[in-house]
Amino acid sequence: MFSGNLFQTIGQIAVTFVISLIIILILSLILGIILLKKNTLIFPRLVLFALDFLYSPLKKLSKTLGFDEIMVDHIGVEIRNQINENNFKDIDNKKKILVFPHCLRDPNCEATLNETGLVCSSCGKCAIGVIKPKAEKIGYKVFIVPGSTFVNKIVEENDFDAVLGIACYEDLNKSMMKLSNFNPQGVLLSRSGCFKTAVDVKTVLDKIGYYDIFNDDKIKIVNPCSKNDSNCFQKDKDISK
Repeated sequence: MFSGNLFQTIGQIAVTFVISLIIILILSLILGIILLKKNTLIFPRLVLFALDFLYSPLKKLSKTLGFDEIMVDHIGVEIRNQINENNFKDIDNKKKILVFPHCLRDPNCEATLNETGLVCSSCGKCAIGVIKPKAEKIGYKVFIVPGSTFVNKIVEENDFDAVLGIACYEDLNKSMMKLSNFNPQGVLLSRSGCFKTAVDVKTVLDKIGYYDIFNDDKIKIVNPCSKNDSNCFQKDKDISK
């Protein structure tokens, strides 16, 4: 009799737990969609809980309901950008790092590889070469990484309080999860893939606070891209020097 009641109680608890998880998943997805559609942040900690601890189920639910799975990563990036934005801005630039994916580099890039990633010469053939010297000029440490193992190395060997990452939706969301203690901010690639990707240079410069320091340097960045042109950015004239 006692064992029967015990199993019944355990069963009820299990059912209640599963129903609660489903409610949290559905509610988190609804709140995330509201954020993307109306830029309205509601119960962000609840959504982040679902993203951090129920990431795979949330993606499966999104797909089941007919949404693109990548929407879950988009939600994660947008929420962290909003809740960390003020803290990120308040931190001294010398305590910030900027992390690029290696896929942004020019096809003819001559950068060498060391233990923390690619060593860029800032030749200006790609977006990295345009942004890197400007970020370093205002205090940022800049890294160009081929993979997550390099990010681990950077975290272990550098003292920083904030990070700005550039990547595709899924990689950026996962990286921001992993670096959640470092007030992460993220900028999405404007063209994704494994090769010849792109990012909006002005968006990154605005995000790192470059224009807050050189507010008269919001000049037009010439983009010589064409459908047949492999060089997507050229180095702009820096009138702040």
